[in-house]
Amino acid sequence: MLAKPGRLRQLIADKAYDSRAIRRSVRRLGAKPIIPARKNSPRNRDFRKKAYRERNVIERFFSRLKDQRRIATRFEKLARNFNAMLHLAAIRLSIN
Repeated sequence: MLAKPGRLRQLIADKAYDSRAIRRSVRRLGAKPIIPARKNSPRNRDFRKKAYRERNVIERFFSRLKDQRRIATRFEKLARNFNAMLHLAAIRLSIN
């Protein structure tokens, strides 16, 4: 995911991605990592709670997208057809 991110200002991730290597990679790309510390972490890292809370919008969208059986089961085998179905599902979800 971090190989070719384009212009990246911040990376919001879950506690599972709390590692020095990931944080270092994100900073090297010129972005700010927004990752809460794990409970067993020796350091209590500072992060933007408001930005972290807003990540649920994206997670809910992917959850709703997976409710589309055709998308979840990868019914379309060709990449261009699957991409087209993703676009149609996203349009359909944005209308509702």
